[in-house]
Amino acid sequence: MAAIVYFRKISETEEVVEYEFGDDPDDFERRLTMDKASCTSTAQDTQIDYTFLQASRKLTALHAERGMWSERGMSVS
Repeated sequence: MAAIVYFRKISETEEVVEYEFGDDPDDFERRLTMDKASCTSTAQDTQIDYTFLQASRKLTALHAERGMWSERGMSVS
């Protein structure tokens, strides 16, 4: 079974980046906050599930690869 998650940056400060994410790119249901210093993420709804982990891991990988926080993207597994 395939899983897909889309994400889009909604704000960025010197300390954190906030994203909305979900399985529908036109209707994001959830948000996560990424701490820039530690590259750790927090689910704003406190639900740590596969969708959250998939988005968080993809964002961290893209940051490591590009050296910047992505504006938007997706992950398929």
